[in-house]
Amino acid sequence: MIPTVANESADGVSGCLIQGIDQMFLRVYDDVGCFIDYAIFHSDLFVTIKDPDAFFYHKDSGVYSDILDHSPSTLGIKT
Repeated sequence: MIPTVANESADGVSGCLIQGIDQMFLRVYDDVGCFIDYAIFHSDLFVTIKDPDAFFYHKDSGVYSDILDHSPSTLGIKT
């Protein structure tokens, strides 16, 4: 027998990506500030970044040559 699992569409939901020890989660807050952390199993999820402190960094080679991190000023990097 297949167990019944409650489900709802995530289309249009806003949340925050959280880095766990070995997995990413989507943290979704309700109207009173409580949250649920959803483990991400979706293999090709489209996202829109809405964070003015998010910056892409590129270098020519090496491990993690293209990364997404905080802004240079948040990280203390002089530009």
